[in-house]
Amino acid sequence: MKNYLMCFCNGRLSLLALLMILSTAMFAQDTTEQINPLTKNDPSQYKKPYVILISADGFRADFAEKYDATFLQTISQNGVRAKYMQPSYPSVTFPNHYTIVTGLYPAHHGLVDNTYIDMASGQQYSMANKKMVSEGKWYGGTPLWVLAEQQKMLSASFFWVASEADIQGIKPTYHYIYNDKTNIGTRIQAVKNWLMLPEDRRPHMITFYFPDVDHDAHTYGPEDPRVKKSVQFVDSSIHALQAALAPLNLPINYVFVSDHGMTTVDVDNTIGLPAAVDKNDFRVPWSDALLHLYAKDTSKVEATYQALKQDTRFTTYKLDETPAHWHYKKSDDRFNRLGDLILVPKTIHQVFNLGTSKPSRGKHGFDNKEVDMRASFMAWGPAFKKGLTIDGFENVNVYPLVANILGLQYNPQAIDGKFEVLKPILKNK
Repeated sequence: MKNYLMCFCNGRLSLLALLMILSTAMFAQDTTEQINPLTKNDPSQYKKPYVILISADGFRADFAEKYDATFLQTISQNGVRAKYMQPSYPSVTFPNHYTIVTGLYPAHHGLVDNTYIDMASGQQYSMANKKMVSEGKWYGGTPLWVLAEQQKMLSASFFWVASEADIQGIKPTYHYIYNDKTNIGTRIQAVKNWLMLPEDRRPHMITFYFPDVDHDAHTYGPEDPRVKKSVQFVDSSIHALQAALAPLNLPINYVFVSDHGMTTVDVDNTIGLPAAVDKNDFRVPWSDALLHLYAKDTSKVEATYQALKQDTRFTTYKLDETPAHWHYKKSDDRFNRLGDLILVPKTIHQVFNLGTSKPSRGKHGFDNKEVDMRASFMAWGPAFKKGLTIDGFENVNVYPLVANILGLQYNPQAIDGKFEVLKPILKNK
């Protein structure tokens, strides 16, 4: 960078140098810790337990055994493990991470897909748009870190969907803007540093996120040996995290989850934009496991619906026809962000492809009851019973579990999760 600036100062800036400067500026990532210096724990929170909520994106329910995640297998035997955790629909990253920390289904908290159109404003939200991701207006509900901060319990986040956003005027006291530059050793040390702070500045609610399994399972497919390597990286990293924190002798509870599973799709026989969809009449955000069709003119919906119903490659739904377990009907659409029509491939091994190149081999986003979409859940620490295996459950139920461990008050009527579902896994409840 210094050499490029020297060329500029000498009046000899080449086109290549200019492009490299612009590229550096465009793709620079903020790796600094964001700290609110004004917040403090209320003394009543000092002796409360700690929860570290860990997500490994795309860590399918069977991956721990399939790819020899030995630490997670062993530690879960000293705690609780679910046969699986059912994601919410659609089984994609942003909606499900936000569901886990709000206890609300996606159509209820407003993050209805990774990409969608907000009909009130006409704006298209995208998880790739860093500015939008940091805007609180996109996120309904009360995330766990907001709930904690409202009750004068400090929180921290080393990445989680929406943790960078100002939601109800609140961010975690300590957080990092998502980046892929900060290595795992630095991240573990940051968590340890948080937990070594004085009681009035020590966070009790911490989130921690791994992208690695999802990245490799998308790129190579979930059956590829490289996914085993990423699973074992997550496994060894969680082991290292616990080992680093053990000398602190704090009552730390670990909750390990994933947002969804993963399946292999047919990359050679994809579904293009159906001929019945006129882009003059509909807005169609990019997607693969489902398509939202947003009508520019609602008078075009019925004729398009009838034409699409003739295509046997996918199922076409009006919003009053979607399966009940999706919680994705018009009556669920609290923020008016669902498409007028929803298109879903007939099988989970086929996807839509609105581009010109082949899709990646691994995909998710399909019906949340599909076995390959199942997510993981394990928990251990002083709050949990030991050696307990439970049946599968919906991920909306993680929120009341964590809130109860931390002694946080919430309105049970304001969320979809039920404490009764996971109450039996706690020692003293």
